[in-house]
Amino acid sequence: MKILGIETSCDETAVAVVDGDDRILSNVVHSQVAIHREYGGVVPELASRHHLQKIGAILDQALAEAGATLEEIDGVAVTSGPGLVGCLLVGLSYGKALAWVRGLPFVGVNHLEGHMRAAFLEAPVELPAIFLVVSGGHTSLYEMTGEREYERLARTRDDAAGEAYDKVAKLLGLSYPGGPAIDRLAAGRTPVPRFGVPKMSDGSLDFSFSGIKTAVLYHVRDQKVAPHHGPEDETPETIRDLVASFQEAVVDTLIDRTLRAVDERGARTIAVVGGVACNRRLRERMLAVGVERGVPIVFPRPALCADNAAMIAAVGRLRLARGERDPLTLNADPGWQI
Repeated sequence: MKILGIETSCDETAVAVVDGDDRILSNVVHSQVAIHREYGGVVPELASRHHLQKIGAILDQALAEAGATLEEIDGVAVTSGPGLVGCLLVGLSYGKALAWVRGLPFVGVNHLEGHMRAAFLEAPVELPAIFLVVSGGHTSLYEMTGEREYERLARTRDDAAGEAYDKVAKLLGLSYPGGPAIDRLAAGRTPVPRFGVPKMSDGSLDFSFSGIKTAVLYHVRDQKVAPHHGPEDETPETIRDLVASFQEAVVDTLIDRTLRAVDERGARTIAVVGGVACNRRLRERMLAVGVERGVPIVFPRPALCADNAAMIAAVGRLRLARGERDPLTLNADPGWQI
């Protein structure tokens, strides 16, 4: 069995081929970071147009790397939500057209479920497990108790963690995307505890990052911290220390909520997925917590943390193996939650 996966929910055009044992035969991702950098964020219209321009070539490359042809593909899985609606529609329309022309079974896949499935592509995950899904657009906690059996335990009530990184980076004149820039600048620093972990008045596990972001803004104004628009290696020490403190507060918050969920649910494993799971400080701190608590921590490799199509194909394989199918009338659902 060979399943073709397509992912275009935001600013990566991705196509992959996964076999019946979840072996990744190819996983091609074309990033649009250079296009959106001058705007300091993703411009949906530009992202959609660029998907249109690139998706055919990315498909050809994915098939070539997999050593496969369309005649050897047994099913098509496409991200149908959540995400930017115009971007979703490009991949969804392309995938449905391929399925129709080739007479192939077709399924739409939830992008968040794809991120969770990425953990299984890397290593076995003992259930029940707590999944921290953390990226530019999403910060949520899920409990997984069985194959494709999820319960959302928490969500962000405002900014996602990656979104907060981007906004703080923009405030300080740093490069886009903000997450990797802050991660690099904070490396090796000893964070000063300037910003606390937000608490929900109702005691829930939900996240909130707008308060931390606003605290950084006030600190910048009060201390008259000038933005740095020059080369990254010339970034002033004051900014390096500031972003290290900001990052530590974000990581503290993510770990605090995750461990509370583990304690409440008695989970056996923690899996951290999504683009922010590439963050070195989060990996370092979470792995240390795992050793301290005796809880296995699963991080996919960075290529599987960022948006990719292998994770979509892997979910699609599970659905198709169960005989599930979606009609070719399936529409994009930009707000689709598990």
